[in-house]
Amino acid sequence: MTERQLQPLLHELVGVVLAPTSALGDATGQIRPTGVQGVFHADARVLSRAELRVDDQELEELTHGEDGPHGVRFVGLARWLGDPTPDPTVRVDRSRRATRNGLTEELRIVSTATVGVRATVSVDLACDLAPIEVVKSGGAAAPLEAKTGQPGVLTWAADGITVTVTAPDADVLATGEWATAPRLTWPIDLPPRGETVLRWQVAITDPHAVVVGPTGEPEWARPAVTADDRRLVRLLNRSLDDLRGLRLAETGAPGDVFLGAGVPWFLTLFGRDSLWAARMMLPLGTDLAAGTLRVLARRQGTRVDPATGEAPGKILHELRRQEFALADSGLRLPPAYYGTVDATMLWVNLLHDAWRWGLPAEQVEPLLPHLEAALRWLGEHADPDGDGLVEYVDTTGHGLSNQGWKDSGDAVRFHDGTLATAPIVLAEVQAYAHEAAVNGAALLDAFGRPGADRWREHAAALARRFRESFWVDGRYGPQPALALDRDKRPVDSLTSNIGHLLGTGLLDADEEAQVARLLATETLAGGFGLRTMATDDDGFSPLSYHCGSIWTHDTAIVLAGLARAGHSEAALGLTEGLLSAAEAFDYRMPELYGGDDRTLLGRPVPYPAACRPQAWAAAGAVLLLQAATGLYPDVPGGTVRLTPLAGPALGALHVDNLRVAGTPVTVTVDRTGNAKVTGLPTPLTPVTLPTQRNPRTPLPR
Repeated sequence: MTERQLQPLLHELVGVVLAPTSALGDATGQIRPTGVQGVFHADARVLSRAELRVDDQELEELTHGEDGPHGVRFVGLARWLGDPTPDPTVRVDRSRRATRNGLTEELRIVSTATVGVRATVSVDLACDLAPIEVVKSGGAAAPLEAKTGQPGVLTWAADGITVTVTAPDADVLATGEWATAPRLTWPIDLPPRGETVLRWQVAITDPHAVVVGPTGEPEWARPAVTADDRRLVRLLNRSLDDLRGLRLAETGAPGDVFLGAGVPWFLTLFGRDSLWAARMMLPLGTDLAAGTLRVLARRQGTRVDPATGEAPGKILHELRRQEFALADSGLRLPPAYYGTVDATMLWVNLLHDAWRWGLPAEQVEPLLPHLEAALRWLGEHADPDGDGLVEYVDTTGHGLSNQGWKDSGDAVRFHDGTLATAPIVLAEVQAYAHEAAVNGAALLDAFGRPGADRWREHAAALARRFRESFWVDGRYGPQPALALDRDKRPVDSLTSNIGHLLGTGLLDADEEAQVARLLATETLAGGFGLRTMATDDDGFSPLSYHCGSIWTHDTAIVLAGLARAGHSEAALGLTEGLLSAAEAFDYRMPELYGGDDRTLLGRPVPYPAACRPQAWAAAGAVLLLQAATGLYPDVPGGTVRLTPLAGPALGALHVDNLRVAGTPVTVTVDRTGNAKVTGLPTPLTPVTLPTQRNPRTPLPR
């Protein structure tokens, strides 16, 4: 029997990140030479081992906790040392902190014993420089030999990367049997009630990396929030710390910052993820959006290339140092890969929304040629069979078979569980395309460029085509299908994708109300958030990547759409699920988690290979805050709409330092739902609208 090569689990690992560097170890603080543990830098594992021992014994774990935005502290005991009493008298605090190009550790050994303590502290290291795709596939790489030179210094070098460990005052063993597993040692001699501090650090030199860590402070404002529901405050604060660690820039353009998708698998530029995250962050300023738009505009497609998925006007999917090939899966992606059906429309929509939030005209205008190119892609390349709908198919046989946000190979399933055959026409992609056409027309009109009427007509035709093709009879009344398959048959499973239709203009008010009812059913909303697939579809599994799990960003997007459309009851149900999950995950939200019913364990089941932190999961906290405040500006139009979700059910809320047109504003919502915004720049006018609206009677079947 052939042994499976499995993707390593990471749900119990403890991570730190300051992109492009991250580290994952176990709950005791050890980084062991197994699975996905290690220190990573820009798609390479630069340390595969960092195991601490005292007198060649491992410490007994006591606890661990966050130590600032990019650090973690582990507390362990050496109970064989010190006084022979029931109380431990020798404690070791291990503080680990990610840096832009490396990692530091501080080992603080504290004795409260009445006798002196003599011991030897050691750290065993290894470096394999394994590519991230090898690690993700469950593979391994042989450890490299370390080189020694100056006292307390170790180096490894291969593939253009140099890794240097520096340990002042440590003895280094790195010859013979220690060459591939070098050891740092410190003899310590503590007086009664004494302590000492030992330090070591790793630095990476990587001139061929495609991404770098930007300098300076984050591009967004940090709001001050007071809320009746303290979970919202804790979630926002932890999420902003995580987002701070995910900031990246492209090598050669350090001024244009975007968010890397997630630790550990996707800490690089991802078109869809970076665009969604920047869009969610707009209430805190437009600088991140502007940087993200410019980075992706520079790599916008210019030619038709089936090998990479490139097409004129198309926006990139992901950027890597080298080919990304997963063992035994057949997946081989080129370093710059364009296999995404939705990033181009999301780019247009981010540009539009940033403009509405106050992105200055002098930053919008240089991007207008890229807008026009993206719209041309929508009109000339996104619909190869000419049926008026946007579709995708991987023609290479080794790219992504599914190219929407649910991009696993089994993500598009009929109600009976059978897989749909490509080309695939996804429901939410039609919504993004409709929104992009309308938003693109608005930008063209505003900046005096031709073609707006064509795109409004395109949007209207797309809405008609969608209405004719996608609505099916479901278990709970009419529902939009997940997709159409190769034969244009509706893929009739009930999924979270339909929530992305809200607010895009693709649906009329009655259709949106029906979608809101569907999203509130127990089959979709009965977990800690929104399930990706309903429990009564045959393809459902609570730990399926895209067919039953719950994704943080997906839930946030849909609850925000429900709130904005006035379907507050359904939005509040998803909000409670998300906040309860946040509490269970110590407010560092994972990429996704299990779709089990809330009553099963009383807490969400982790998805064992989820990225954490992850950009659009963390940014979902900001989108939730926006939904709670109900702040929707139209700076070019001179108005700011205020329709808060906060109020009787969610409680009172006060937020300082949101940003509209670069100006700090304050939003206050009392317990009755009365809202007020202050600090708006002239001549913006606030418009307060009623917020409470529940789904109407069902549509006729």
